[in-house]
Amino acid sequence: MVSSSHEAMHRIFQKDPTLLTRALQRVLHVPFPEPLEIAALNVDLTEVEPVERRVDTLLRAETDEGTYLFVIESQKKVDERKRGSWPYYLSYLYEKFRCEPILIVTTQSSTTARWAARPIRLGFRDWHSLTVRPLVLGPDNVPVITDERTAVQDVPLAVLSAMTHGRGPEAPAILESTAAALRTIDPDSAAVLVQFVDSCLADAQAKQMWRDLMTAIQYFWRHPLAEQVREEGREEGREEGRVEGREEGRLQARREMVLRMLEWQAVPVSDAVRERVNACTDLDRLGVWAQRALHAKDAADLFREE
Repeated sequence: MVSSSHEAMHRIFQKDPTLLTRALQRVLHVPFPEPLEIAALNVDLTEVEPVERRVDTLLRAETDEGTYLFVIESQKKVDERKRGSWPYYLSYLYEKFRCEPILIVTTQSSTTARWAARPIRLGFRDWHSLTVRPLVLGPDNVPVITDERTAVQDVPLAVLSAMTHGRGPEAPAILESTAAALRTIDPDSAAVLVQFVDSCLADAQAKQMWRDLMTAIQYFWRHPLAEQVREEGREEGREEGRVEGREEGRLQARREMVLRMLEWQAVPVSDAVRERVNACTDLDRLGVWAQRALHAKDAADLFREE
């Protein structure tokens, strides 16, 4: 299971290496040639000396114009030590593989993105012996994808959008379009991408909305992330010591999810609707209402087909 946003922000390119070339061409506007093949390489750059150096993700791309190495670094904050390690990575990889290395930095922070994009110049003022110019994927250039049809056209890019922008007023539309797009790909791949998004959502409300969405489309409970939540629920149940308490907890969580969905859609909720939802004791029916709430224009839309 992905344990942090740092891992997710570079491992998404291991999951779908072709996303990287699309990001280069469409987001960074770098005319990189279309790869014939992309392969993951060993990320360990440790030398014989006891100094351990590892890149986050390392991919090799074969193109008609030659072979390139993508060095992908996930960066959460400014770290001036990278001014030494990034040039080292590139020179070491060039010496080892004798092909051109390209440094890509991914981040969820605009401040970090601006810092990472600054050229690293080694030498003196009027003569730079080495210049490193990182390419950066961050909040200022990764597209904000809020349209379901756009998300379906490129699901990994939609996931990267959710990982990068999953906070603020546009979060509901971004997460909803991504959730819908994930339903169009195979479940195993979707399970990994769902975890990537979950691990990158630092905002508690956005994370809860994402999990609600996964539950509402009856997908969340089939992937590994659900086991973590189920274990949390089991632990709470053990503390309660009563099966009835666990069942009521699931019902209450589902009721709250239905009402939250309506609130996120800016749909007014009357006292009568709130009472009807809170009175429901059928988990399956609450799941159906949650699905309807995703596209409801009026709270009464929950019950019309009944």
